[in-house]
Amino acid sequence: MTTRRLVLTRGAAAVGAASAGLLLPQIVRAQSNKVRVGFMLPYTGTFAQLGVAIENGVRMALNEKGGKLAGREIEWFKVDDESEPSKGVENANRLVQRDKVDVLIGTVHSGVQMGIQRVARESGVLNLIPNAGVHAATRGLCAPNVFRTSFTNSQPTLALGKPMVDKGLKKAVWITWKYAAGDEAFEGFKESYTKAGGTIVKELGLPFPNVEFQALLTEIASLKPDAVACFFAGGGAAKFIRDYAAAGLKDKIPLWGSGFLTEGVLDAAGPAAEGIMTTMHYSDSLDTPRNQKFRLEYAKSFRMQPDVYAVQGYDTGLLLAQGAEAVKGDLANKQALYKAMEGATIDSPRGKWSMSKSHNPVQDIYLRRVEKGENKVIGVAAKQLADPGTGCKMG
Repeated sequence: MTTRRLVLTRGAAAVGAASAGLLLPQIVRAQSNKVRVGFMLPYTGTFAQLGVAIENGVRMALNEKGGKLAGREIEWFKVDDESEPSKGVENANRLVQRDKVDVLIGTVHSGVQMGIQRVARESGVLNLIPNAGVHAATRGLCAPNVFRTSFTNSQPTLALGKPMVDKGLKKAVWITWKYAAGDEAFEGFKESYTKAGGTIVKELGLPFPNVEFQALLTEIASLKPDAVACFFAGGGAAKFIRDYAAAGLKDKIPLWGSGFLTEGVLDAAGPAAEGIMTTMHYSDSLDTPRNQKFRLEYAKSFRMQPDVYAVQGYDTGLLLAQGAEAVKGDLANKQALYKAMEGATIDSPRGKWSMSKSHNPVQDIYLRRVEKGENKVIGVAAKQLADPGTGCKMG
């Protein structure tokens, strides 16, 4: 809006100085301005690889559209959010106030997302969330200009309970880090497992990002549950998998989890990961022409294999392109833009998904088993699963 207002003001001055005929070319030029797209992602620290994968995915989707948004050139801006929640508001404001972006794409870390959420709600900038699963973003703090293309923290685990009970695993211990993502993953597991008739024998937790699992593994051994369900991610997940096997539990008590347990850590976890069951909205091994084409093109473009984060970035680009095309590139036409994005169906490598009323993907969640160092899809754990969007009031 700022650019347009500025040009109109200049146009009006020009009219005063010369003739009314000058105004029209000025307005047309404002419309054909570049679209300003800002990435606020982690480019250093633990989640740096995730930030790169997301940006690659977004760029790949838009490159397929000729590198433009509905015919308009794109100007890119980048801020490293360092996965640092205390800098969330300040970093988001750099993109919104200083760089005057039309679209803010971010982020990975749920704590940082809360800062972006505040800025998005106050400024009205379009925010596309390519990863952070924090519930509030599409529940109590939802907003018409905030759309998520990934998952909520409880979505994968909302599909975990039934397949466990179906396998006769009726008594489970839950274990996670004690922080928001762990709590929210537990919410999904508790709901799905108890609804299917399972009993949670005990909840175990340790502070994030502590990886001293020994005492808790000893407790699990003494409780003798039918199964263990968990939420861990990254390096901590790899260590938990290895420690679980080293404690002699691997062949006695099956390990199940949110898909992040085995996402991107299978090399580090090694043979200890064999047989682990997870639920997730994507798998590298998804055997569809759409996924195979995507994986081939991504590998060619970036000389690396795509993961779930690359897919989420790619889908963010697809959603933005669909919205822009619907308004013929006029992103200032916000009502029509949001309506188009709300009604979008994304033909994704993960399978087709649509947008819920609270702006979160309604998507298939796959059941996966680790086989020979790969997450193999063995079925669909839940068809077109939606987050409940509790407490979301758009307006």
